[in-house]
Amino acid sequence: MAGTLLDHIDSPADLRKLAPADLPQLARELRDFLVNSVGQTGGHLASNLGTVELTIALHYVFDTPADRIVWDVGHQTYPHKILTGRRAAMAGLRQAGGIAGFPRRAESEYDAFGTGHSSTSISAALGMAEAFHQRGSGQRAVAVIGDGAMTAGMAFEALNNAGATELPLLVVLNDNDMSISPNVGALNNYLAKLMSGKFYAAARRASDKVLSVAPPIRELARRAEEHMKGMVTPGTLFEEFGFNYIGPIDGHDLDVLVETLRNIRELAGPQFLHVVTRKGKGYAPAETNPCLYHGVGRFDPDAGVIEKSGGRATYTQVFGDWLCDMAAADSRLVGITPAMREGSGLVRFSQEYPKRYFDVGIAEQHALTFAAGLACEGMKPVVAIYSTFLQRAYDQLIHDIALQNLPVMLAIDRAGLVGADGPTHAGSFDLSYLRCVPNMLIAAPSDENECRRLLTTAFLHDGPSAVRYPRGSGVGAPIEPGLAPLDIGRGVLRRSGRDVALVAFGSLVAPALAAAEALDASVADMRFVKPLDIDLLRDLAHRHRLLVTLEENAVAGGAGDAVTEALAALGVVIPVLQLGLPDRFIEHGDHARMLADCGLDAAGIEAAIRQRITLLPE
Repeated sequence: MAGTLLDHIDSPADLRKLAPADLPQLARELRDFLVNSVGQTGGHLASNLGTVELTIALHYVFDTPADRIVWDVGHQTYPHKILTGRRAAMAGLRQAGGIAGFPRRAESEYDAFGTGHSSTSISAALGMAEAFHQRGSGQRAVAVIGDGAMTAGMAFEALNNAGATELPLLVVLNDNDMSISPNVGALNNYLAKLMSGKFYAAARRASDKVLSVAPPIRELARRAEEHMKGMVTPGTLFEEFGFNYIGPIDGHDLDVLVETLRNIRELAGPQFLHVVTRKGKGYAPAETNPCLYHGVGRFDPDAGVIEKSGGRATYTQVFGDWLCDMAAADSRLVGITPAMREGSGLVRFSQEYPKRYFDVGIAEQHALTFAAGLACEGMKPVVAIYSTFLQRAYDQLIHDIALQNLPVMLAIDRAGLVGADGPTHAGSFDLSYLRCVPNMLIAAPSDENECRRLLTTAFLHDGPSAVRYPRGSGVGAPIEPGLAPLDIGRGVLRRSGRDVALVAFGSLVAPALAAAEALDASVADMRFVKPLDIDLLRDLAHRHRLLVTLEENAVAGGAGDAVTEALAALGVVIPVLQLGLPDRFIEHGDHARMLADCGLDAAGIEAAIRQRITLLPE
């Protein structure tokens, strides 16, 4: 056969034609392809290097796409994409018009469920398994969940539900941090094959039937079995949920993976397979520093990722520095993150204030209510959270924080569009879903210095507050030292002009200023979405013929709607043009290009305003 094995794999059907002895060679080729491909495009690397053998084994054993594999989180699915006909498409990964970095049902029949957030796989796979049962199908459903995702309550809710059924659901725990059990070796592999075998399952059923006539002896046997399993495995918890626990096994041993999965495929009822893998497996730099190689830009595989320094500060860095400075000034401050220490800029804080730093795992709901409890007892919690992940804790925000008017501060990162990560990670809705909540203070900084000052303002506020800022670097504004707050509910006029006033929020102040130069328009940096600067709005409405609201948020229910509602309450009648994100999900790509496609760059803003001006009465 000419070329590599991987060259001839265009679908899992091709994969299943290989002999088992060929699979390790395929794994090596797939791993090499991954490193070189991600080096050209950027993306998630360490997690994908860790799932190479597991992905091969799943598609080798199960009849995909008829059998469904549901991947949790989704950033570990590059091997899956490569083996399911998208090898050539990896050249356009996460780029405009290219394939997504996460599973998408619209992209491939092999992507059984769209994911980007965590801890959804078991629920979705259980729903699929029940659908198969309802229609009498022999299809199987498999959920692949990472150990981090097991920290979320939703995963345990699904386990609790699934364990009470007789559905042939398989949950695969990809334990890539050895967080549950480090004891992986020949004995565990042997036990896993034994416990997944037909003889063990049949013997278990037979003994259960025989002993059912003597309940005390049956209970004694059950406890003895659990005790023996518990000596070498951490499976008692999952057994209590009603699953047959198997493992832990070496997630890089294809012989063990394939044999164990084949055995499990023949078993009835819910099964739980514990697989231990290593992030970055097979690429030394990623093995040594899996955090650095979690998400990378383009890099030279031979040289590895070179950490960059200098340049303009990111808003995340501004927040991280502010948090440490404010912690030094106020001993009541505690920092909380739902498993996003690096992404949210909390590394330095966690090192300097370890007793005041709390990573609660991928548990956004718990993070907010935990913060509420701290606030009840006089602490000043700051929850660092991505906009898209805050959506998962909306009830806790309303019921546990806002309703009780507790001083919990939300530092909302990744507000607005997020480029290559696409719609699953875009912070398109936070202004809409926050501003309708009573007691909330909401701020949107336009540059790095304003961000620092608004963070202080929100922290000092005696009630729930949120400061939302975008991904990436600021505009290059110098950052003043100190912790000086700004006046709540007060914006600032950045430019005075004629006829048109641009009422801009946060990240769109900069393009608004650029567009205003060509239009000779006024520009107001509103700073606050709630409360709005009513005096500034009234003045702008009286001196101009048209108001234009600008926000990197959905137009529906966003800051622009807040402006029109305020003007109506004032009895002020003036045309208002609302510019923001359209009523659709914005596909992944370059951030600047995405804004331009939405008409939110300087040129797009100018064009929309000129078109609207032509409709104004003389």
